Amino acid sequence: MKDRKISLLLATVALVVILAVGVGAGAFHFLGNSSPLLASPATAAGLLTSSGSSQAQTATVDSPDLPTQQLLADLYDTVSPSVVNIQVTTQVQAQAQLPDGFPFGLPSTPQEDQSAQSEGTGFIYDNNGHIVTNNHVVADATDILVNFSDGHWAKAELVARDPQADLAVIKVTIPDGVTATPLVLDSQKDLNEGHYVVAIGSPFGLDETMTLGVVSALGRSFPAGDTGDGQPSYSLPDVIQTDAAINPGNSGGPLLNLRGEVVGVNFAINSPVRANSGVGFTIPVSVVEKIVPALINEGAYRYSFVGISGQTIDASLAADRKIADNTLGIYVAQVVSGGPADSAGVQADDIVVGIDEQNIVRFEDLLSYLFNNTVPGQDVTLHILRNGEAMDLNLTLAERPATATASQSTGGPVSVGQAVEIAKEAAVSAGFDGNVDSVRAGQGRVNGQSAWIIELASGDKTATVAVDPQTGEVLDVKVE
Repeated sequence: MKDRKISLLLATVALVVILAVGVGAGAFHFLGNSSPLLASPATAAGLLTSSGSSQAQTATVDSPDLPTQQLLADLYDTVSPSVVNIQVTTQVQAQAQLPDGFPFGLPSTPQEDQSAQSEGTGFIYDNNGHIVTNNHVVADATDILVNFSDGHWAKAELVARDPQADLAVIKVTIPDGVTATPLVLDSQKDLNEGHYVVAIGSPFGLDETMTLGVVSALGRSFPAGDTGDGQPSYSLPDVIQTDAAINPGNSGGPLLNLRGEVVGVNFAINSPVRANSGVGFTIPVSVVEKIVPALINEGAYRYSFVGISGQTIDASLAADRKIADNTLGIYVAQVVSGGPADSAGVQADDIVVGIDEQNIVRFEDLLSYLFNNTVPGQDVTLHILRNGEAMDLNLTLAERPATATASQSTGGPVSVGQAVEIAKEAAVSAGFDGNVDSVRAGQGRVNGQSAWIIELASGDKTATVAVDPQTGEVLDVKVE
């Protein structure tokens, strides 16, 4: 499967995808023991010491080159107490059983919801009880139970989740006697193809399972985000591909280097049979470092938005669109009406060859630059080719819109971050405590109308606020 086909399935972390293209043979699965698949941090003993920071384990020597038996054993002993099993309860609609003799089905009758169980993995992020996992592990959860490696357990609350990065943060009060410490995130950013990596998680419910592999590729882009009517697709940039065995239940668990540092969060596999095929995918630590603090502190992460869809130019596309051979860049298929690119003068059939001082060869290059180097409201320069002529267009990045419908509105869509702020103000006006402990944001409907549904928690009070995704109007407020 070519990388370009992966990027075509989505839009981008900062760009709305208007056109969806299949990914060919095989199937991408999020990892889990129920549908969707669930996937399951970290420093080797002797290589690490404790510090007073929120991430207590830190490496003291350079990364070893080879995973000796003793190093792996020490790494496992040190890391595994900080990796947790997450059991999730959700409500699903019961499926009616059709008895023999009813070939045309049964009369329409209300179906009661039933509880469903699934599980994944997470790791301790800081000394405040925050745990990092995947969004798809805890999405729609009614109950979340965290199991520690020493047999202790604790109920968890959802802090916030980000479907577009498939990351979520939950929080527990760590039981007395549990000695698990936060895992350290890789700060050296020296991961390369061929480097050894280790995954620890709960594949198929087998807690504390360790697997070893190598980095197969870097810089992949991958479909991410909730899907549904009117919702855009986005791509997650800089995804790590690994052949370390990752299976259902590994979702949300860490991928570690030989220093025992977290280099990413495992979240998906490419497999037609929901099992390891040597092609697993991991959210990179660069994404984790940006999004997790924002989820904890603000309840949402604000993505940059350009407002184009397109694809990497290859020989086939060049021939189809009569582009000169070996022209490298992104072919612009569509421009979102009223978006930053539209306002700057970008047109369909333009070719993006650079942004600021960064050359653009693949669609993934643009995704990575936008995520790692920009914020909404920032001015950037797109370098394009139009009918063979080089042009520079200046534009101001917006914040990613909530829905595909909103993204095409010139009235200005309401992003999830803006919706959270609107919800906080509305909740306080309705008698809710302004000191918010956790935020949960998602898309839903109120009286048949699409809406941001923002759930706020503070002490023993909760507030649920519905916000119009296009106008920002508060549609409903409930404080309990």
